[in-house]
Amino acid sequence: MKRIIPILLTLISLQSCSQEKNKTMQNPNITADNIVTEISKQVKNYPIEPNYGFRYENNQCYFEVFINDFPAFKQFKKPTSSAFEINPFIFKNGTQRITYKLYPVNSAALSEETSLTLNLESFDMKNESQGDVVVQEFKTPSTEVKIADNYSNQKFVGAGKNYYEGSFDVKVDVPYQLHSAFENAQDLQKMDKKELEAKLLKKYKEIWSIYQNKELDNIAKLEYDSFKDLFVSGYSNKNEIEHNWKELNQAYTSSTFKMQPIEKYKLQFFAGGKLAALMLDTTDNQLRGNTALWAKVDYDGGMRGMFINRYFYIPQGEKEFKVY
Repeated sequence: MKRIIPILLTLISLQSCSQEKNKTMQNPNITADNIVTEISKQVKNYPIEPNYGFRYENNQCYFEVFINDFPAFKQFKKPTSSAFEINPFIFKNGTQRITYKLYPVNSAALSEETSLTLNLESFDMKNESQGDVVVQEFKTPSTEVKIADNYSNQKFVGAGKNYYEGSFDVKVDVPYQLHSAFENAQDLQKMDKKELEAKLLKKYKEIWSIYQNKELDNIAKLEYDSFKDLFVSGYSNKNEIEHNWKELNQAYTSSTFKMQPIEKYKLQFFAGGKLAALMLDTTDNQLRGNTALWAKVDYDGGMRGMFINRYFYIPQGEKEFKVY
């Protein structure tokens, strides 16, 4: 699978601004000026650098993919075939739990012809001539329906439902090991749901203000953990990290950048309850599958939605949210 250099769907701005009003309580030594250098220090290179991804084909359905219960990919556009990388969601060697969720297209229920194919492939970034290696193949389950003596069709097992979910395991072999910021976080599902949602909404408003006010150092502090995991898992060099950072700047320094109201959301848990987010509660295919923190900006030839898909956790022994 040819590597895709990711453009982060997060909000980072490097333009001058007035004195910052908020103070974040994580990554205190990270600033907008040193984040690229600090991340590049964490990246290591290896004789073999496997880059894993899924090549997919979806038929008569939209879908989402979660890796170890973390949002990895969503497809709410016209059914098609393409691919997406998963290294940013792989923290260490071994078995990874893949969960997929299917939704009907232009109807109330999934059809008998619904299907999703997910083929796990690996590509050695140090040996481009080797090409892609198919590691594992998967297709959603179906049953055989006999039409005639010598003819039968496959019927999707979830036909007639308005939602279908399934899981399977894959094994990967990566040379790096990441310790996610939320690795030892509390199980937020054990907290009172109403109290948790109110507390999380308060944190959302704080983060909303940071991005709207272009508080550059605070933005860097908030982005550092996920930014680091992305580029360490991609074996990225400093130029690639800086390119992505600057690419985002073109959008987020725009005078048209405007955060949108935090509304129409639902509380959702991820990573076995270690992470929580307020997800947009909508059937709008341009918005669904994203968090309630987002902005609109005139970028690359038109007005676009830019989503701050951050997830929140509380470390063991602490009481306040931190951001991943």
